Amino acid sequence: MAKLQIRKLGDEALRKVCRPVEAITPRVHRLLDDMVETMRAANGCGLAAPQVGILRRIVVIEVEEGQVIELINPKIVAFSGEQEAEEGCLSVPNRWGTTKRPMHVTVRALDRNGKEIELTGSDLLARAFCHELDHLDGKLFIDIAKMAEDQ
Repeated sequence: MAKLQIRKLGDEALRKVCRPVEAITPRVHRLLDDMVETMRAANGCGLAAPQVGILRRIVVIEVEEGQVIELINPKIVAFSGEQEAEEGCLSVPNRWGTTKRPMHVTVRALDRNGKEIELTGSDLLARAFCHELDHLDGKLFIDIAKMAEDQ
């Protein structure tokens, strides 16, 4: 495994729409592993492939220690409720803002073995699903947040 460089605000990769993964190969497995290592080293709870310069629809999330969620070609298929909380991003260091997100989110994706999975998360996990999937469409939390300096 290798720690990857996290792209920062201003890097073009963060504003691009990512392409779907066509085939799950050893290279995709290596990317998933490297993304988890990178996310943990940066003390994050989620990381999307464009944040490390890879324009593919791949996300890793770990809101509970030791429970890594790997999503390939994820889509939000249901959401409900609302929550408002402070949010940050590894690609936008030292900036925080308040965002409104759904309280409950269901995503459908492929796992690392190509099996279709469906997961539902609430609270922080729901926020992480929304935040990381936004990255796959070139969106950053600062696009929707009331930033700390604005409050």
